[in-house]
Amino acid sequence: SDLQKQEERGELLQPLIFVSLVLCSILLYFRVSLMDPGFVKAEEEEKADKSEEQSVVIPLVPSNIKLRRCGYCMVKQPMRARHCQLCQHCVRRYDHHCPWMENCIGEKNHPFFIVYLIMQLVVLLWGGQVAWSGLYFELSWEWLNHNIFLLTSFFVIVIFTIVAVLLLISHLYLISCNTTTWEFMSHHRISYLRHSELENPFDQGVILNLWRFFC
Repeated sequence: SDLQKQEERGELLQPLIFVSLVLCSILLYFRVSLMDPGFVKAEEEEKADKSEEQSVVIPLVPSNIKLRRCGYCMVKQPMRARHCQLCQHCVRRYDHHCPWMENCIGEKNHPFFIVYLIMQLVVLLWGGQVAWSGLYFELSWEWLNHNIFLLTSFFVIVIFTIVAVLLLISHLYLISCNTTTWEFMSHHRISYLRHSELENPFDQGVILNLWRFFC
């Protein structure tokens, strides 16, 4: 049959890989949006001072910086945590609240968020290449009527690809510096950064920063 001939020629492999990548990106989306991003819980207060990251950076942060209680949920905030008014929780290593995910990006789901962006970018680039390969250009209204859907799809893919590239580059840069979006945008308002002798007391070098984040 035609299906068997296509399979023998390897023509079915690429569509199967593409569909698998789309399914993986969907699963990653739900993984990031539904998982606990690192909510600070009341029963964890006693452990707040003993976290691995704090033990590493305490010598670099002024000793007069005290952990404070959140004015909303009344838990003692670990360093780098922030209260999200949309989630109604304090989040460890808070990065930002993502409206597309309807969840915070924090200590636990940030690595999955980066993998999701990479997977989404691969799917978009592949889809853009497929859409572009199906286009042939002619200066006529008849051509435009026959190709308007494909042309629109291509431009939509290009826009989303640009957004995904910019997001991925900015997050990888911040990760390589061991800082968060919140810390980068609000450096002058955060006490443990404002009073530190170093611009970024958490930076331990690109390789170690990436290792600690992903591994």
